[in-house]
Amino acid sequence: MADSDDWRVTISVSDQAQTGQAQRSFSLRQVEEDIRRQVGRSIAVGADDRQIFLYAGTETAARDAERIARDVLARHGIAAESALHRWHPIEEQWENPDVALPQTEAERQAEHQRLEDTETAESVATGIAQWQVRVELGSHRQAVALARTLENEGRAVVRRWKFLLVGAGNEDQARELAGQIRREAPPGAAVIAEQAGVGWPFMQF
Repeated sequence: MADSDDWRVTISVSDQAQTGQAQRSFSLRQVEEDIRRQVGRSIAVGADDRQIFLYAGTETAARDAERIARDVLARHGIAAESALHRWHPIEEQWENPDVALPQTEAERQAEHQRLEDTETAESVATGIAQWQVRVELGSHRQAVALARTLENEGRAVVRRWKFLLVGAGNEDQARELAGQIRREAPPGAAVIAEQAGVGWPFMQF
């Protein structure tokens, strides 16, 4: 069964001065009432300074939501452009609906490996980790000791009081590194592999 946010409609308001009005037109209550009355599906809504996002579980629901949203904007005299995208679970990004999703396990493995290779190449080229392992320890002393251990192994470590961040080139490397750190860290340490949100250093081994 598809997740509730597999499809996304992005509506870009043409005039930035109209954004406030557009956001009011697309209040969650108004949009959900329109969607529920016309297609009987729940649509999640988000917005930033110039765009409005509608999230749906199927292409049909997304296109229905897009049509309703454009009608609402038109009634308020607001010009806008819209685009439909589908979430690609392996690439982990929004793609054009024409991009085929992998159907077999071999295709999924090939897609995953391509993503890992791309992330690693970007990490190596920029010197910035695309993934990281975040470690929260029980004390500052534990953080210092574990940081020294990891640095002696050649890891790039950023230490912030009781927290450590260790760069990794891709998701597989991050999960493997997280497993290693769990074995070396004191009991009770929280170890999480995640995409890097900040430009932490990356060292290739």
